[in-house]
This record gives sequence, C-alpha cells and structure tokens, in this order.
Amino acid sequence: MKRLLLLMLFLCTGEVLYAQSTGTITGLVQDEVGNPLPYASVILEGTSYGAATGEAGDYQFTAPAGNYTLVVSEVGFASFQKRISIKTGQVNQLPVVVLKEAQEVLGEFTVRGQRSEYKVDKASGSLRLNTPLIEAPQNIQVITAQSLEDQQIMDMADGVLRNVSGATRLEHWGNLYARVNMRGSRVAAFRNGMNVTSNWGPLTEDMSFVENIEFVKGPAGFMMSNGNPSGIYNVVTKKPTGQTKGSVNLTLGSFDLYRGALDLDGRLSKDGKLLYRLNVMGQSQNSFQNYTFQNRYSIAPVLSYQLDDKTKLTLEYAYQHVKMSNVGSAYVFSTEGYGIYDQSFTIAEPGLDPTKIDDHSIMANLQHDINDHWKVTGQLAYFNYSQEGSSMWLNGIEGTNLQRYASIWDALNESAYGQVYLNGEVKTGGINHRVLAGLDMGTKEYLADWSQSHQLDTEEIPFDLENPSYGYPANGLPKFDRSMSLKQRANTSVILQSYSGFYAQDELGFFDNSLRLTLAGRYTYVSQNSYGTTVEDSKITPRIGLSYTVDNQTAVYALYDQAFVPQSGVLKNGNPAKPITGNNMELGLKRDFFDGKWSTGLSIYRIFKDNELVSDPENPTAPYSLQMQTRTQGIEFDARGELAPGLVLTANYAYTDSEITEDERAGEFSQVGQPVAGFAKHLANGWLSYSLQNGSLKGFGISAGFTFQGDRTTWNWPGDGQMALPDYFKLDGGLSWENNNLIIRANVFNVLNKYLYSGSAYATYYYYQAEAPRNARLSVGFKF
Repeated sequence: MKRLLLLMLFLCTGEVLYAQSTGTITGLVQDEVGNPLPYASVILEGTSYGAATGEAGDYQFTAPAGNYTLVVSEVGFASFQKRISIKTGQVNQLPVVVLKEAQEVLGEFTVRGQRSEYKVDKASGSLRLNTPLIEAPQNIQVITAQSLEDQQIMDMADGVLRNVSGATRLEHWGNLYARVNMRGSRVAAFRNGMNVTSNWGPLTEDMSFVENIEFVKGPAGFMMSNGNPSGIYNVVTKKPTGQTKGSVNLTLGSFDLYRGALDLDGRLSKDGKLLYRLNVMGQSQNSFQNYTFQNRYSIAPVLSYQLDDKTKLTLEYAYQHVKMSNVGSAYVFSTEGYGIYDQSFTIAEPGLDPTKIDDHSIMANLQHDINDHWKVTGQLAYFNYSQEGSSMWLNGIEGTNLQRYASIWDALNESAYGQVYLNGEVKTGGINHRVLAGLDMGTKEYLADWSQSHQLDTEEIPFDLENPSYGYPANGLPKFDRSMSLKQRANTSVILQSYSGFYAQDELGFFDNSLRLTLAGRYTYVSQNSYGTTVEDSKITPRIGLSYTVDNQTAVYALYDQAFVPQSGVLKNGNPAKPITGNNMELGLKRDFFDGKWSTGLSIYRIFKDNELVSDPENPTAPYSLQMQTRTQGIEFDARGELAPGLVLTANYAYTDSEITEDERAGEFSQVGQPVAGFAKHLANGWLSYSLQNGSLKGFGISAGFTFQGDRTTWNWPGDGQMALPDYFKLDGGLSWENNNLIIRANVFNVLNKYLYSGSAYATYYYYQAEAPRNARLSVGFKF
C-alpha cells in the first residue's frame, strides 16, 4: 500500500508542471433549431487536442496555452472555424457553436473524434449526476463499449468485472444472471437507472445492445431506494446518435461458438427529429463440459423523437431469449476437495428438457429542458421475465457415489418502475448550486415453482463419479406436472415488493466551484412479502460529500452515505427484525493524465452493516433469528484510458477486509473476527493493448490481460479440516487489425490453460464449478 500511495503521489507531482501550462476548453454544439449534436468532432487545427461531444452536445478538453483555430465538424453539417486563445490555468467557456446543415450531399465517410474511447468524463443521464466524474465525491467507474468490444465480452457475466476494482463473481449460476459482489456484499443491478435487482435476476444483458456499464462504489442515495451499501452497477443501453451508420459482426470460437450481431443507427425523418437504433444478435454455444449449452438471441429497437426544441421522447424495447441446459449441471461434487475431476467432467443428464427463458423490457423516457439551467426527466418501465426449466443438486454423496435429483424451476418475474427527477444549476451570491431532486416508485413480483423434484439415482445404482454413465439414470427421467398455471403452483413461493422514495440533493460550489459540498437525503418506504411474511419499513438516509479541485485534472473527496435493506423475521425477544442499515465512509483522490484521456482513482473506505439476521446455532429450527454486525474496509485503485495514441491500459487493484464485529451467537458459536463469506481479499486486473498508428502495418494491434484473486472466501465457511479456495490467476491475450471499415480480432482466453474454478465447502463435501480451459474467439466486423 505504501508503494501504491508513493506511486500516486509521484504521478500527481510529476503532472503539476504540465497542468500549470495548460488551459481547459468547454462548450456546446447545436443545430439550427437548438438540438444538441452528439459525437461532433471538436479539434484544435493542426494538433491532436480535441474531443467529441457528448449526448447533450457538450465537450471539454485540455490543451497547452496559446492561440489556435477551433474546428467543429459533423456528418451532414457545414464545418465551423473560430480563432480562440487558451490561457494558462483557466477554464475557457466558449459560446454555443451552431452548425448549419450541409447544402450538398457528401459521400459516406467515417469521422472518429479525438476523445478517448476508453474513458468518459461524465456519467450517463440515467445516473442523474449533472457533474463531471472527476468532481463527484464518490468512486464511479465507467466501462465503455469500445473496451467491451476489444476484449470480446459477450454478456454481463463474461469478463466485464476485470475492468473494475474489487468486483467478483464467485458462483457462475450457469450465466443465468450476474450476481456481482463488491465491498463485502452483493451490489444492486440497474438498467438505465432502474433498479431491476431480484433474488435470481436480472437475466445477463447481452453486450450487443449495451453502450456503457457504470459501477458506483458504496451507497448511491441518488439512485437507490433500498439496497446493500456495497454499491450498484448500471447497464446503459445503446441509443440513436443521429448519425447514419451501422455495423455487422460475426464471431466463431471454441466449443462450437457461432455468433452474429447487427447494429443499425440512423434517421427516419429528413429533419432529423425522428431517430432509430436497432441491435439484433443470435448466438449458439456448447460448453467444454458435455451435454451443457446455451443458445441466445436478442432484439433491441429504440426510437427517439424530438417533440420540440426542448423536449425529447425515447422509447425502447429489448427482448432476450435463452435456451440452455439444466442450471445445476455445471456443478461438480466431491468429498476429497476442489478440482478433483477433469475440467470437462459433468453430472449433466442429456435427457433432461432444456431451460427456456423469455425476457422482455419496455422503457419510455421523456426529457424536457425547462431552460438553459434546468431539466426534468421522467421514466416508465415494465419488465417481464419468464422461465420454464429445472435445476439439479444432490441428495447424498458417499465416496464417489452420488445421488442426483432434478427439481422443477419455473419462474415469473414482473416489475414496473416510475421515476421523475429534476436537475438544475443556479447561483446565490458567490455560491453555485447543482440541484437534484427525484421521486422513485417500483413494484416487483417473483413467483417460482420448486415444489416438484425427481430422484435420478438410487442408493443401489448411484451416479459413479469415477465411472460416470449418462443417458439412463436408475430412476428414469422426470415428468413434471405443468397442468396448472404457474401462479397456482407457486402457492407461497412468492416474493412481492413495492417501494417509493424521494431524494433531494444540493451540491454547493465555493471559490469558483473549486470546493464543493454535497448535502442530500432520501426518504424511502418499502413494503414486501417474502414467502408469506410481510414487513413494512421506512427510513431517512443522509448523504454528505466534500470534493476539492486541486487543479483542472486533480480532485480529492470525502463521503459519508447510508443505505438500508428491509428484512423479514422475528427476533428472539419477539420483536420484528429491524432493517439492515449500512454506513459508508470514504476518502478518495482522482487524477487525469495525458490531456484527460487516462484517468486514475484511489479510494479508501469503511462500511458498517448492522442487524443482519442469522439462525440460532443452538436451536437452528427455531422460528426466530439472531443478529450480527459486519465491518468491511479496503483500498481500491482504478486506472483506464489511453496513455498515448494507440496505447490503452486498464488496470485496477482492490484490498478488501470484511469480518464479523458483533454477534448474538455467544460462546463457542460466536463468529466475531471471522471473515464474511463471498469475496477475495486481494483482487488485481490489467488489460494492455497497443495498435500501430503509422506505417505498412498501421492498424495492427496486440493485447494482453490478467486477473488475480488472492485469499478467496466462499459462500460458506469451511468446517474443521476442510479446504479454502486456492488463489486464482488467469491470463488472456489477442491480436487485431483494422482500417476505417473492417476489423478482425482474435483473442485467446486462459492462455496458460490453468484449471480454474470457484465453489465452496458445504456440510461434509465440496461443490465447485470449473471454468473453460484454453479457448479462443475470432471475430470479423464491418462498419458502414
């Protein structure tokens, strides 16, 4: 840690002289009717300094002091030029640039902005913060679509987490959904600002329709009505850009991977008011384990319409279909330890019917600019997830003899959300106010039928782990009864939740906004019924943040934030269980380098969680619970972006220490001082790529990346004499070549062909899931 802190201090000190000789340029680009022009190119003529405008038409970049010609261009518009002067240490706010539509039809060509495609300066509008990320008093990391494409990441459960510090998935769940753990507990899953988290969901989003993924570390009162204090991730889907363009991508890979994706983007009206985006994907893939597979396809159309010069309506629909093998078939069981059998070993039964999933979502977003300083946004969404299939586990194990059973797992997950929030900026005297206020409402219903099960093997004829036999289980295959509707069969296996919350925040800026004080609070009311037990609760959670801009590329911050999670249960004294409360205290340093194209962040945090429920070990069947408190603390470092033209580095490290600090389980049963299950104490990731910018090999690139997890804990504490999980190391790499239209990419994963797995010791046995041995993907993409 000392070396890391010294390195950060050295880097920051080394950049001071550079920062003293530069200035910052900011402004807006619009068309003649006042619509923002996203992705317009803004560049200083004859230099590499510049940026591409964001969704709101805004831009910001840093350049050496001096006199320049500013050139602004966009496809279909006449370019704009203006002489400007950049002054040392100053922020130069330029007047709004208005581009006129070109009178001549131009030939098709590709414009690539000078902005980094791996680092963004502002979060999406769905994160609600009208603040540059470097000024936000919180650790927020954004993974861009270009990073996902370079690493050939296909869905939310496929390598995304290597791009952010401290995030893990210790169980794979058949890639059904991405349960992400961070800072000692599960983080909430959001899509376009909607909290879509459920006990077994949401379905992993396919990356074909994903623009960015935003990770917010710690409580996020401006987003969450209720949830763990560890944080959230927000999947931002692709929207129309106003440019007429498209791409097609074909991928082949190991284990019979065949995948195709199409992305179309353009205008449906000549005036540019009606825009569309369409993403379509189809994929089939077997596994390194026999009899396991996952086939998917998705369709995601989006329409946006500029109702007038201040109001825009966006409608989007996403449909994902999955057909996959039994969810539990990836598990391996053993009484000897982890990794006992070959990676290809499976307990899957080929005769079991596949699991089928249909996932629908509909969203409507209305944005209205009240004036130049105030904006109101309203969102409505409906999600419907239906599943018909089965899962698999064991009824007993003795030596190498396993008794498997399959149980029905049909499920329905319905949810609806509504949000209205206001962003504004105003000055009172010498104080600048960035105001955020919002109302959130949501309802969630999860129904499941787990009531039917079928024993596949018998004590007389078990499944022999040493000499497995497939296709003819001793007790035959199950025939589940689905004659009644799922709602009739679910009976008491129902989870209902409704919530409403109001949030208000004022970020007060002092001394020309270099010092910012955030004062905020959220009131949340939650009513939920979990398996027949109803609980209602409400709470006010405060948020206080302080951020200071040292120079235009450096900021430090401090944060205190709270979260709470209602829970069902009765305490030993007969009182209802209190909600889980979480308090987060955090200090951080943020630093941009190389004209803002490479960002670094260092944060130190401590989270306390109170009132978590546990069973009484002296009376485990008792109808009451005991409580405990946990403390999670750690250090996180993130770096991402371009070090130089063509040289891209994403690197992160997290040290996480999570343990039980108070426990009502007394005496020999007390777990005080024991680690909390489900995280890795040391987690490091890196991804480095370089592509040649000139010469006969221009466009050729090479990349390599690694993931390391040290001192891993499992979902359950190992018993006396049982093994913990070993350390984890994975190495990946790839080659690529591209020009303006064509890109060819080949990546190899698990280059060292290591036997990788995650799992847990449980009762008298171990269970684990292996990861794929060395494998490869080859993709060919064309942009038009």
